[in-house]
Amino acid sequence: MLNLTELALLALAGYRATQLAVHDTILEPARGVVFAWHSRKVDSTMRTAATTLISCPYCMGWWISGALLATWLLVTGQFDDAPLLVHGVEWFAVAGAAVLLNRIDDTLGEVGQ
Repeated sequence: MLNLTELALLALAGYRATQLAVHDTILEPARGVVFAWHSRKVDSTMRTAATTLISCPYCMGWWISGALLATWLLVTGQFDDAPLLVHGVEWFAVAGAAVLLNRIDDTLGEVGQ
């Protein structure tokens, strides 16, 4: 089970990775390719889901947090230390904390404008 330091570290990493995937300009060309792919067939459910995923910080943050958590648990040898259900709850905790950081960032950004 994660301790609070690990939870905070993973939440910060999840927040930053989500910002990178959804907003940062370094990945703008990759997002542009997906949006162009979607625009060629806008009635495709799969293409719409892909564009929704890459443009939604909550959607992308969920999967990024899960990937970070799984990587952390496997690399540190903690994956087998707790039942899978506990890791599922940890996933909610990491993703929730990362989203909270994202909401704080969004709110502070709106205040500064």
